[in-house]
Amino acid sequence: MAQPEIHTEHGAENTAEGFNAGEVIIEHVANGPLDHPIVHLPSIAGIDFSVTKHVLMLWIVAGIVFGTVTWATRRYLKQERPVPHGFMNAVEWLVQAIRDSIALPNVGSKYVKAWTPLFLTFFCFIVVANGIGLVPIFEVLGLVDHALLHSGEHSLVKRLIHGGATATANYNVTAGLATITFFAIIIAGSKAHGFVQHWKNLVPSGVSKAIYPILIPIELMGMLVRPFALTMRLAANMTGGHIAILAILSFVFLFNDLFNSAAVGIGVGMMLSVPLAVGISALEIVVILVQAYVFTLLTAVFVGMAINVHH
Repeated sequence: MAQPEIHTEHGAENTAEGFNAGEVIIEHVANGPLDHPIVHLPSIAGIDFSVTKHVLMLWIVAGIVFGTVTWATRRYLKQERPVPHGFMNAVEWLVQAIRDSIALPNVGSKYVKAWTPLFLTFFCFIVVANGIGLVPIFEVLGLVDHALLHSGEHSLVKRLIHGGATATANYNVTAGLATITFFAIIIAGSKAHGFVQHWKNLVPSGVSKAIYPILIPIELMGMLVRPFALTMRLAANMTGGHIAILAILSFVFLFNDLFNSAAVGIGVGMMLSVPLAVGISALEIVVILVQAYVFTLLTAVFVGMAINVHH
């Protein structure tokens, strides 16, 4: 009876030492090791202000968007006869597209100039934040560290290479963006109709007062559901794509462990994993643009509903 127990324990040890696909996938989409953030800062009022991987990515994305647009605009304005060309053509096209196809139909011509900058900022920020997650910056850094640097386990380089680079796959980030949308809806309705009238507009006019106890909780719940839906949609789509790619690439190591043969793992990778991963990566490029557009469009729709409440 003792012999099977020894064999079972030994098998469990081998399984534990093998490739753990779940652990690898979670590590690549998570916010990095929370016990070792990139920059540790003290907590204030119970809130940890330490700089994690996704906080760093937010700063990088904001710097890229602000720096690129500022550089292109200043270069354009310095010309004696400002004529857009090159990159500025793309910027001008994007501004006009967001203004004419998203802002104008939803908020109307009276408020289009007031709200287009917010919608444009949302779109640019989300596109860059989504797209930078497909660029293997930190994976290359990990290879350089493995081959040349050989940094310590808790070094800055090790903290950088752990965790995902797509900040919009973090529900805290998308919740922050959705919170901006939530307050933008209130501000838009208050500016258009006054603060008190905005809240009165939540309930349709001409409805019997007996229905108010039912309608008011439903409308208040709807106000909270809108940003929640924005939060979940963006984060879930960005997380799902990366998990799918990592899961397919994990077949290489799983079959390698299963058959104890590197040739089988390489064969599965060449015949199955790499083609599927390339296809999903191409689909992810489309998802990047679609999710940025959907988030921006829904924000414009919700703001427009608060402004044009009677339509």
